[in-house]
Amino acid sequence: MLILFTSFLILLLIGFPISFSLGISSLLYLLAYDIPLVVFPQKLFAGLDVFVLLCIPGFILAGNLMNKSGATDKIIDFSNSLFGHITGGLSLANIGSSMVFSGISGTAVADSASIGGVMIPAMKKEGYDAAFSSAITSISSTIGPIIPPSLPMIIVGTLTGMSVTKLFIAGAIPGLILAIVLMCISYFISKKNNYPKGNKSSFKTIFLIFKKSILSLFTIPLILFGILAGVFTPTEASIIASLYIFFIGIFFLGLKIKDLYKILIETMISTSSIMILVAFANVFGWILASEQIPQQIANFFLSITNNKYIMLFLINILLLFVGTFMETIAALVILFPILLKVSVSVGVDPIHFAVIAVLNLMIGLSTPPVGICLFVTSSIGKVSLEQITKAILPFLFGSLVVLFVVTYFPEISLFLVNSFYK
Repeated sequence: MLILFTSFLILLLIGFPISFSLGISSLLYLLAYDIPLVVFPQKLFAGLDVFVLLCIPGFILAGNLMNKSGATDKIIDFSNSLFGHITGGLSLANIGSSMVFSGISGTAVADSASIGGVMIPAMKKEGYDAAFSSAITSISSTIGPIIPPSLPMIIVGTLTGMSVTKLFIAGAIPGLILAIVLMCISYFISKKNNYPKGNKSSFKTIFLIFKKSILSLFTIPLILFGILAGVFTPTEASIIASLYIFFIGIFFLGLKIKDLYKILIETMISTSSIMILVAFANVFGWILASEQIPQQIANFFLSITNNKYIMLFLINILLLFVGTFMETIAALVILFPILLKVSVSVGVDPIHFAVIAVLNLMIGLSTPPVGICLFVTSSIGKVSLEQITKAILPFLFGSLVVLFVVTYFPEISLFLVNSFYK
């Protein structure tokens, strides 16, 4: 195990991607113990041979189609028509757009890049501080992967066998609460800094923009109600969403057939990077399981306390720390099965714990010093990491308050699940 962990950390420190750090350290472990190397490809394949993982390319494709077809821009226009007249309205529109878009793509990084590419320059042009514009884009992008559909929830379902549909539903209310809290913080900061507000859109204008946006906005209810009504599975929903956006893109939004090649290439690259990470992390996780590391960690936590509330506090601290430097999917694959066992042993509902874990790791994406969404938006906004770090602190505090509430009030996560699955 010393070989496994030492090589993993060294590779990370010298700049290897986390997926290859996991794979190379796992390979060194097999060589050191003279374990037949045929185990390596077997475990790689086993990590990918899961039907629900087909959701990932489906939802990534849906997000790419929305970007290229202009559907994302229409969602932004609609959000701006609703919130633009309020002080700091563009920042509220930014949050609203992020909820809708990453509620389709299921990824925070895609949201940071796509929404940020439009909203950050627009906010700077209107007089918003560049650091604030970048910070609000970064933190709002973490909302989408909590609400359905969510790639992290798909990974959790793959790891544990839990219903992906139930996981999707459980994240809806916490995601909505987080969005409202971020909007409130954004409003007060905008008031304090005297950020601009636009002209109030008339009901007729809002209605006209809604008419132009309705086909794009309809994607969310199509996915949600289709899954909840049992019409299709989450995996089927990802394909149906892609086909629907392709259809409206070609016939109503000006998407060109020639654009499909680039869209498919981008989707394959994004999917491949995630799948490589899942495959290598599965080998790493198998080694940890064979060495009984999960049991040892579980016993260590339980030796500290059997109190559910203290245990959840300790787990939150651990996940927040891990989320600041480890990629979300890798952290889930390595840590979630271990911590799930600990949490269940003290009486925490598995679905509730999944929401807690994903929310923790999403906050980590925008937490200094290495939150990946911070780097994406700071690059777009052309601001330093120090500047965006200072601007994002109030939003991080608000996110932590939401995390605390979701952690200690499980009904927030389980209300819809219990309502649909009595």
